[in-house]
Amino acid sequence: MMRRSLLLFAALALNLLAWPTPAADTRTPVRLITLDPGHFHAALVQKFMYEGVDPRVRVYAPRGDDLTEHLKRIDAFNARADQPTQWREEVYSGPDFLQKMLIERAGNVVVISGNNARKTEYILRAVEAGMNVLADKPMVIQPADFPRLQQAFLVAQRRGVLLMDIMTERYEITTALQRALSQQKAVFGDLVQGSVENPAITKESVHHFSKIVAGAPLRRPQWFFDVRQQGEGIVDVTTHLVDLVQWEAFPEQRLQPADVKVLQARRWVTPISLTQFKQVTGAETFPPELRDRVRDGTLQVYSNGEFTYALRGVHARISVTWNYEAPPGAGDTHFSVMRGTQASLIIRQSADQGFKPVLYVEKAESAEAGAFERALQAAVAELQSTYPGIAARRANASWVIDVPEKYNVGHEAHFAQVTENFLRYLRAGEVPAWEGPNMLTKYATIMQAYELSH
Repeated sequence: MMRRSLLLFAALALNLLAWPTPAADTRTPVRLITLDPGHFHAALVQKFMYEGVDPRVRVYAPRGDDLTEHLKRIDAFNARADQPTQWREEVYSGPDFLQKMLIERAGNVVVISGNNARKTEYILRAVEAGMNVLADKPMVIQPADFPRLQQAFLVAQRRGVLLMDIMTERYEITTALQRALSQQKAVFGDLVQGSVENPAITKESVHHFSKIVAGAPLRRPQWFFDVRQQGEGIVDVTTHLVDLVQWEAFPEQRLQPADVKVLQARRWVTPISLTQFKQVTGAETFPPELRDRVRDGTLQVYSNGEFTYALRGVHARISVTWNYEAPPGAGDTHFSVMRGTQASLIIRQSADQGFKPVLYVEKAESAEAGAFERALQAAVAELQSTYPGIAARRANASWVIDVPEKYNVGHEAHFAQVTENFLRYLRAGEVPAWEGPNMLTKYATIMQAYELSH
């Protein structure tokens, strides 16, 4: 397995030597297609309306609960009192839904967010048909499908269409500020290389199977608990974290798999009782396809993963944990550290922060206190032109970056921000030269971690 992966990485590196800009047709109105929606992220793309986007959305999907739940969410957006949407869903739900979509080509942007078992196939088929694709993460869940994803990017280049994944975490305000401050040399210094034991970058994410989405308890599909369909934890949420490592540590630089070496990787299960499974899916029993994963009446879900890797010599540790539900008042949480020669930039989101992310700046012992504080205040003043109202205040031995509440828009609103950015690229007919290569490098990294964890 590892030898095959290394050969794939080498071939991919050659392909990334030239990465032409997609030539999108900026004259064509934007018409959305939703393909086989099974994850609530598909609906969140439509939580708000977009200028220049046709309110009619063509949906192609098999009949079943996934489609029903998706349409309920869109109906709820249309019916809400505050900022109601005006989407008109036109649904085709025959068994040949994929072929029907490819024949009709009723839109020019395909949104793909659902069961991940066929996602890479869907992506490739859509770009082969000359349609732009906005896909939820992960684009691929097992190494055997990685060549298909590589092919999809090559086809997208040839056809002049956009292919992007939905990276919402770039829009979280403390993450954006962590990135911005890491580029202020007088504050952060240089990013250290770190080691396996003490990485330069650490990113940890905790998620929950039972949660509230769009104001209602989330109904998960039964297949979400099957890692052969959803993907293991080490290839799912880790997509966001690896993306952030690349985006923060090497901003706007083209990366390739030769820059990556995964050094350690492991996975472990979250046990889910039948009562919990019933509560979140509505099912009375575990389905037949999951019974081989049941031990002593409890479903064993490989939803957790951790790996340490070196990216151009910089060591990073990525960790994702799934619990059944969060403590009262809490939700999904994020912890992030970037270590520089002058300071560490740390995002904490625990009970001490009211379960809201807060960015801390901790001075290195070698940095002179007075000069450091002046540099930090100057850097924050400069960033106020982009983020009016932010401020730095002393908190014991560190500084806290205070952020006005208007920037804390929440995870669901980030989907609109991603979509707006995608639409800007589409209308401009170009994407940054680093986006495509770095997406493939990101998934190459995750596939290498998957193999090592097994």
